[in-house]
Amino acid sequence: MRLYFWQVILAITLLTSAGCARKNFYASTPVVDGEVFEHLKSNSATPDSVTIQAGAHYKRGFLHRLFWGTHYRPVWSVPVTVPVFEMDTTWGGLTVEKKGGGFQTTSFTMVSADNKTYALRSLDKDPKEVLPGFWRKTFVVNILRDQISASNPYGALIIPPLAKAAGIPHATPQLVYVRPNDADFGEHQDVASNKVYMLEEKYTDERMVDEVTGNPVDIVGSGKMLNQVFGDQNHYPNQLAFAKARLFDLLLGDWDRHEGQWEWARYERGGNHYYRPIPKDRDNAFYRFQDGIIPWLFSRNWAIRKFESFDEDLSDVYALTINSRFIDERALAQVTRAQFDSLAVALQQSITDEVIAQAVSQFPAPVQELEGEATKRKLMSRRDQLRQAADKFYDILAKEVLVAGTDGEDVFEVKRLNDEETAVTVRRKSDDYVSFQRTFKRSETKLITLHGLAGDDEFELSGKVKKGINIKLVGGRGEDEIKDDSKVSGWGKKTKVYDTVRGTELEAGPDTKDRRTSDVRVHAFDREGF
Repeated sequence: MRLYFWQVILAITLLTSAGCARKNFYASTPVVDGEVFEHLKSNSATPDSVTIQAGAHYKRGFLHRLFWGTHYRPVWSVPVTVPVFEMDTTWGGLTVEKKGGGFQTTSFTMVSADNKTYALRSLDKDPKEVLPGFWRKTFVVNILRDQISASNPYGALIIPPLAKAAGIPHATPQLVYVRPNDADFGEHQDVASNKVYMLEEKYTDERMVDEVTGNPVDIVGSGKMLNQVFGDQNHYPNQLAFAKARLFDLLLGDWDRHEGQWEWARYERGGNHYYRPIPKDRDNAFYRFQDGIIPWLFSRNWAIRKFESFDEDLSDVYALTINSRFIDERALAQVTRAQFDSLAVALQQSITDEVIAQAVSQFPAPVQELEGEATKRKLMSRRDQLRQAADKFYDILAKEVLVAGTDGEDVFEVKRLNDEETAVTVRRKSDDYVSFQRTFKRSETKLITLHGLAGDDEFELSGKVKKGINIKLVGGRGEDEIKDDSKVSGWGKKTKVYDTVRGTELEAGPDTKDRRTSDVRVHAFDREGF
């Protein structure tokens, strides 16, 4: 059945999009009117603002829209007035520190005279570089480029009032237009030329700590945060703050919240270090993908499920968490169902109808006329469903839980309390400081993975029950001591031990499954995911 489906999709794709990559997909002057463009190119004196079309090239006829979706095509092509970017006067004067961006976005890191950092990121994107070389010359690149129209180019503008009300750190983007051949961009003037950008604060290092509440001492990326959390014994992510930020993502329908979409403000408190998340890159908030025959089919649960559309119903929470699974399971393991519910209630109370209306008013007037009422209606409906969404999110996270130690010496204690509950505690061996503590329920959790990482760790499992949760124990590097005195009389619910044979002391009962090997790399722990 599935093979037949993909054959049909391939046939439709070939019929509607066959051929080579269009060399003129992006018109030579896709943003401003031709006469205005020539004036800007030939005159040193430029107007304060211009009227642009962020993506007139996304206009399509009825048949194309029927198969591939209307998406936000009207928004991309509606005329919007934006200020012309003046590098020497904006925020007291900016300079280009470096050109950045991934495979799709043109972006620059800008630095102000007072050493603050900002990001200049193009609204439009070219996803060509994500494809292997051969496919860049085929119709496939046409399809990928066309589907950029599923994102709302102005969506990031309405997020700051919502985030402020929710108490979530945020940038405050503004629209700017870079005129043709702006000499202030130096060697980058050609690539920067004649584009619409979002200009916003860039929270990536200690230069911006004064712009974040609570007096942090540094700002780091997810990779460095995770290395510190799992490398040292006194570094911890603020899991409740991250849980609230993730519920906020669900509200916005932002499905692309992988570990690269976060920075972390580091705070020092009582000898420990805590990390508070700072979201960034809101390109896929308010996504609209499922309004064409082919995208609708592609986004079914058994296909590419993550492309969930922003709609009144916050129904498919799992789809909105697919891309974030790696960071979620490493930074949300201690958050309980009750805490998720409390955070959802707090968000419902803080993001009022008035806040939503004020946020949507940040759309440019022509965009507000097209999308304002629908966006308000959807945000209010999704806000009202946040408690149910939080409950589903918790269920997703609770099914399989990762409990990781550090490169120091940790003590893991697992107590099978009864047929329903299993308590897990992790302590520092040096001073018995409790770094993790939670009681899991068999009705919610099917598997708990304990990962000792490096160091000489101790694992102690106890309790005799009829039914229980599967425990997977991965010792990691170091000479570990493992004592499993637990017993589950029901079929299949055992403790499985993965470690190196050499240097491991294993005292096990008849229910312990010894899966030790001679190669520690088999059970290496992925900290960063990059």
